[in-house]
Amino acid sequence: MAKAPVLTPQADDFPRWYQDLINKAELADNGPVRGTMVIRPYGYGLWERMQQEMDARIKKAGAQNAYFPMFIPQSYLTKEAEHVEGFAPELAVVTHGGGKQLEEPVVVRPTSETIINEYFSKWVQSHRDLPLLINQWANVVRWELRPRVFLRTTEFLWQEGHTAHATYEDARDYASMIHTQVYGDFMTNVLGIDVVLGRKTAKERFAGAINTLTLEGMMGDGKALQMGTSHELGQNFAKAFNTTYQLQGAEREYVWQTSWGVSTRMVGGLIMSHGDDNGLRVPPRLAAVQAVVLAIKGDDAVIAKVREIGAQLEAAGIRVVVDDRTDTPFGRRAVDWELKGVPLRIEVGPRDLENGTAMLARRIPGGKEPVSIDALAALLPGVLEEDQALLLRQSRERREARTVDVKTIDEAIEAAATGWGRISWAELGPEGEAKLAEQGVSVRCIVAADGSVPQTDDQDGNIAIVARAY
Repeated sequence: MAKAPVLTPQADDFPRWYQDLINKAELADNGPVRGTMVIRPYGYGLWERMQQEMDARIKKAGAQNAYFPMFIPQSYLTKEAEHVEGFAPELAVVTHGGGKQLEEPVVVRPTSETIINEYFSKWVQSHRDLPLLINQWANVVRWELRPRVFLRTTEFLWQEGHTAHATYEDARDYASMIHTQVYGDFMTNVLGIDVVLGRKTAKERFAGAINTLTLEGMMGDGKALQMGTSHELGQNFAKAFNTTYQLQGAEREYVWQTSWGVSTRMVGGLIMSHGDDNGLRVPPRLAAVQAVVLAIKGDDAVIAKVREIGAQLEAAGIRVVVDDRTDTPFGRRAVDWELKGVPLRIEVGPRDLENGTAMLARRIPGGKEPVSIDALAALLPGVLEEDQALLLRQSRERREARTVDVKTIDEAIEAAATGWGRISWAELGPEGEAKLAEQGVSVRCIVAADGSVPQTDDQDGNIAIVARAY
């Protein structure tokens, strides 16, 4: 009788495969309150690496980290009508504290535009205070009716950037820079996901924004996942909170603003973009553990050698773990590391020592081959870069193969059954977008005819990318 697979095959049940992998790879558990999650150490290690890579890019873009309270007076949210209307169904509101009813209810942070603008209005006085570029790493709460771990949870972790500028052009250009040079660079060159950069339709914009820029990734089942967004807020929040600056004379002008964020949803995107029936495949540039050195047997010489190899690889700049837990069967340990998607396994046993070799298992392309132990430290950095490039290439090939040009709404719905459709926005328009939504298909973004990000929704030649989405 054949052994049952460790994971439900993707082709049989993709959602079940996803949940199986989260459990078996020890990434997260469901929390005690519906829609919450407990992120386990290995899963949190992925998020920490995402934080490190993103934080460096955000700081290079000139933003500084700060922190704002998670409790927001309810009156703050009512100052910007479109914003509060957009978030009202998702709000968690605290009405009692310390055993007493509060004089004013407080909202648990769903996003921080309102509370940050309360302080921007104090901090910005003259043009010399601009641009003001702030980022915070925090948790947010949005009451989720259909939760899925990492993808849609009531509480999740993220970064949210908030900026104030003297002119519309400065704010527009900064939002675009975050979109391309911070988010686009990270997702393409670190996550290895071939995201499409575009602008949201008016229907899909962030509540209170005048423009939303998005990054959309195609998952392994052909659905789309919004990986991150950057918003032009115009002067909507500035007018609501009277955030102004003084010009050269006595005249005052409202600031122009942006906000932008990515979240632990990226962990879900990583899983669904690169995972296979054997588990995760973690991009080497992201991986907290790029290589694991496994002792096959508890032989003293083997144990000594795997520790020596580990030290050599660490000295070569590789993030490495030595697994010498020989009281646990080797096969089980190998499967566990494969599930976790560690890019490289270096397996060493007594016979390997005799030959001066180790067995190199590459998780991303698959396969094993013997390699000289003395050559490992020099060889592996190049192997990791090869495998990083392979993931991005596979992501791009999947998106291109499963994206088709269509001309009608019916053709768009058919395309969205297995992938993405590309349709003229001029022909589809808001009315066609509404008809797609009735069938569970959405316009993920609008791109220019050449694939770039258009300046306006109605720019000549704009193409709508349509898909079913998470």
